[in-house]
Amino acid sequence: MKLNNNIEIIDLGLYLVKEKTLILSDLHIGIEECLNRQGILIPRSQFQDILTKLKLILNEVQVNRVIFNGDLKHEFGEISKQEWNNILNLFDFLHDKEIIIIKGNHDPILKPIAEKRGMKLVDSYNINDVTVLHGDKIVENLNNTLIIGHEHPAISLKKGIRTEKYPCFLKGKYNKHELIVMPSFNLLTHGSNILKERLLSPFLTNIENFEVYILEPTEDLNTLSKILYFGKIKDIRRI
Repeated sequence: MKLNNNIEIIDLGLYLVKEKTLILSDLHIGIEECLNRQGILIPRSQFQDILTKLKLILNEVQVNRVIFNGDLKHEFGEISKQEWNNILNLFDFLHDKEIIIIKGNHDPILKPIAEKRGMKLVDSYNINDVTVLHGDKIVENLNNTLIIGHEHPAISLKKGIRTEKYPCFLKGKYNKHELIVMPSFNLLTHGSNILKERLLSPFLTNIENFEVYILEPTEDLNTLSKILYFGKIKDIRRI
């Protein structure tokens, strides 16, 4: 689904058509190991699910560049074994692509892993009229369109007596800039219900006029998620 004449939603990622660039946000690789140490038994299958979705996207569109928009790893103060292995495997899987790594708030010690493959971390990345940045802090020299992560936006909707949470994209304004907010690319981190929970990003103050694009997951991970346009947040609140 198109967000403007050059940016398309493709599953949990964004695709810049002219630049043949794929943007992925908040993979939080290693979250299962972290939860396991806390006594929460989560199967360590998230990385394979990430690769499955990534392969689907790469089969759908031509990608020359991949931008990881922050929080590539999960642990704050250390590098877990899972993070070392999975992130290096991810880089190797994308060996024929240019890789840009934007530093997120979970990435204070991602640098040693990136350097294993000769990569650098940046605070933001400008590509034509787009600035990609994680969204946990304001940076200078912003282009017309901003793409951020960090927030993990999601919406909880009722289905009969059940309530289901769906990851979503948001599109609105930050000052005079077009602002697009991405969900997490990790299926385990569905995110915060933007209708009820406190917003984290300093770019998001009043989101009532933001448009919402919900991902309806398919039963089969080998199929791309459906994108549903849900209108503006202020209208959803009236439902």
